[in-house]
Amino acid sequence: MTREQTDILISGGGVAGLTAAAAFGSAGFSVVIVDPAPPITTQSDSGADLRTTAFLQPARDFLARAGLWDALQPHATALETMRIIDAGNDPAIQRDFNASDISAEPFGWNLPNWLLRREMVARLKDLPNVDFRPGVGFAAMLSRTQAALVKLSDGTTVAGKLVIGADGRQSAVRSAIGINVKTYRYGQKALTFAVTHDAPHNNISTEIHRSGGPFTLVPLPDHDGKPCSAVVWMTDGATANHLLTLSDQDFENAATERSGHFYGPLHLATRRTGWPIVSQIADTIIGPRTALVAEAAHVMPPIGAQGLNMSLKDLACLLDLAEAHRADPGVPALLDRYQQLRHADIKLRVTGIDLLNRASIAGQPVMQDLRGFGIKALHGIKPIRTTLMQMGLGAR
Repeated sequence: MTREQTDILISGGGVAGLTAAAAFGSAGFSVVIVDPAPPITTQSDSGADLRTTAFLQPARDFLARAGLWDALQPHATALETMRIIDAGNDPAIQRDFNASDISAEPFGWNLPNWLLRREMVARLKDLPNVDFRPGVGFAAMLSRTQAALVKLSDGTTVAGKLVIGADGRQSAVRSAIGINVKTYRYGQKALTFAVTHDAPHNNISTEIHRSGGPFTLVPLPDHDGKPCSAVVWMTDGATANHLLTLSDQDFENAATERSGHFYGPLHLATRRTGWPIVSQIADTIIGPRTALVAEAAHVMPPIGAQGLNMSLKDLACLLDLAEAHRADPGVPALLDRYQQLRHADIKLRVTGIDLLNRASIAGQPVMQDLRGFGIKALHGIKPIRTTLMQMGLGAR
């Protein structure tokens, strides 16, 4: 039987999978990327992903390496300051973490996920060595000495030297090679939407803590001539479900109240969507001829812009190793090194975000007092403040 052959087979056509295809394709590898659901690349589509992603400096550099940044930059909003407000204390505690303390550049740049998909799909069309097959999914895999034989949902079989599982928290690739995951469910959901407001955001990302989870406003370009921000509102599942049933006016009132009125009245600029919040870590991120990346390897609450930035760190590490083993990017030595370099960092960061989320959920007065004290202490000592900002960027 004649089988197709490729250097890299990627399962997953989300932001991480598309970035992986662009990066490995730009590096000269032959790539096949599959996803059973064609990407939605317009904001008005009923299934559009209305979340945004804040790309930190190292992630921006990787997007440039993948040939994506030049197309994305005109649509990106710079994040100059990270503001943390503990509204659970009276008076509220507010501290600003400024990018200028550690860099001449912003912390990062915010972009809508649907737009990312649009520009990434366009990039893949410019790469003749990348074969993107939307509407085709991963079905099964059998690893051999020289390649992994991947059966696709359309009945074809592709022999890939390296299979990258970028197919999300319910990863079919991870299941196919028998990797288990540890999952913690918080009973929370994240509501995501965009709003306009009267007060300018001044390129400040504002994270407001009270109880139930943070309420975060991340700068976007102006909408209809008014300042605009993307919102991630984390709260318990029952409250989130109730909020999604409210009229637009009642929801805007509730969002304005939860925001502490720091930006003035909030007005919806997009529809609302809800996402369950979990932490999840795969027991291992490698298998025979296989590497897991992004949410196939790790999931965490959307705090501190760590999720997709960690995913791109996975990809950058994997691409570096593949370029050092260009003749065969799926050899055991490469995969073992990937596991060594990434898995400990993944566990550390998922654990750290888990602790931050638990602290944010806390509604008891004693816990709120401790949270407020921690914010003041971490901000007040400059060496600690700058070290934490560098760690947040992934520079340490």
